[in-house]
Amino acid sequence: MLDLNLATLISRLVTLVIAFTVHEFSHAWTADIFGDDTPRSQGRLTLNPLVHLDPIGSLLLLLFGFGWARPVQVNTYTLERRSRAAPMLVALAGPLSNFLLALVVSIPVQVGLYQLTSRRGVIVPTLSQFIFEFVLINLLLMLFNLIPVFPLDGEKILYYFLPPSGQGFLLRLRRFGTLILIAMLFLNIFEYLIFPPMQVLLQLLLG
Repeated sequence: MLDLNLATLISRLVTLVIAFTVHEFSHAWTADIFGDDTPRSQGRLTLNPLVHLDPIGSLLLLLFGFGWARPVQVNTYTLERRSRAAPMLVALAGPLSNFLLALVVSIPVQVGLYQLTSRRGVIVPTLSQFIFEFVLINLLLMLFNLIPVFPLDGEKILYYFLPPSGQGFLLRLRRFGTLILIAMLFLNIFEYLIFPPMQVLLQLLLG
């Protein structure tokens, strides 16, 4: 993913601003729908990217194609009072928003209005280059966040569907979540978890 020509960096920067902002806003908006005013009180119910972007996570996305934004804080107790499924739906909203972004941008390709080419800009990205980068990075963000390891969204989604014994196991693992993710990175496990489904989705969306 390390491709440092200016055109690629521009594509990734625009994608970063849109993808991370919509992802975190989706968490905040869904929590607000379920009666949790925590994101609103912290100023996260906005599409202003400066509120959502994390400097280190943004830099990693620019350079390597993956990264993170500032997580939206929610009150799980308040959410569960409204609906047992509310925390899961709040978590799901972020990855789902990235998939919808990828889907919308790929529609002109899917319906034949635009055909991707292999031409790549050096300073200014071509439209094909931008579409590919936009769809690719949004799919990466979606799949990465669906990994069921705390603090990623996938852990909260899986928690909802597990029996109490499984939920307790996940809760005990939470304190090791960051270490587990670092170990997965060094062992190159992400390549096997993320890239096979990403290739399938890329084929479906862009052909």
